[in-house]
Amino acid sequence: MKNKILLFTALFCFLSLSAQEYKTITYFTNDSLKLELDLFLPKGKQAGKTPLLIHVHGGGFAGGERKHGHHICSYAASKGYAAASITYSLYMKGKNFSCGGVLTEKVKAIQIAANQLQQAAVFFINNKETYNIDPAKIFISGSSAGAETALHAAFWEQPMLQMYSGRLPANFKYAGIISGAGAIMDINLINKNTQVPVMLFHGSCDKTVPYATAAHHYCPAGSSGWLMLFGSYSIYNRIIDLGGSTHLVTYCGGEHDYSDMLFAKGQQQIVDFMNLTLQGGKEQSHTVIPTGKTCYANSEYNFCFGK
Repeated sequence: MKNKILLFTALFCFLSLSAQEYKTITYFTNDSLKLELDLFLPKGKQAGKTPLLIHVHGGGFAGGERKHGHHICSYAASKGYAAASITYSLYMKGKNFSCGGVLTEKVKAIQIAANQLQQAAVFFINNKETYNIDPAKIFISGSSAGAETALHAAFWEQPMLQMYSGRLPANFKYAGIISGAGAIMDINLINKNTQVPVMLFHGSCDKTVPYATAAHHYCPAGSSGWLMLFGSYSIYNRIIDLGGSTHLVTYCGGEHDYSDMLFAKGQQQIVDFMNLTLQGGKEQSHTVIPTGKTCYANSEYNFCFGK
């Protein structure tokens, strides 16, 4: 009987989330571009303005679809958040985003995506009354390439974020960032003036986007696509040093296939992070999860062995 109750409860939760409705909206257009997003809104009347989560799917800037963000967006909406999964330009489609690629092309792909994410934020701020959005409570999130997009959209210098005419308000900051297997090109972009709360999760053996600090894809020096990246562990330690708020989830032994893990299967942890942030709370925590896998990199992280 107990098992039947648990099965019914799980089925009810699944059906509730799958029934969450969304609307497709064009958030940006120009002479050559039309970008859309899928917006999930909480059901029922909200007390006050609604916090917003904007999600960016992964895919190496060459693939993926906004529907891949529906799992976290539908869940966030069921917990009182407006949540949007966006389409952005897949600039690297048909190009090499690995060691044999062109460095400037790789940087351009991140820049275009970050600028388009910014335009999604501008859209919601300009339409805050229509969608009952609180501009002071906008979170951004992403998986893999989407995480790199979110991190650079939040921390890059303004000249890199002025590709389009839409501008965020002066002194605007995102309420927080959720990054799944993401990285940033320059750790110094995160400083006392720019820092915001960041939740990160990453496999310690990721061979695509480094968990700590290394070249993208661990490319050898001299590769045409050589790009240094500072991954989740480096970002976490940087924010700790700055006295900021951050939570890192490390999947010990995990590779890049963990880049969507919390968005797909640990959504409540993300909602808890956003709720804590909106309540003015601060955390500096590291959750270590063993996967039962091992790799060459594990020897670098004693916490993966309980030390």
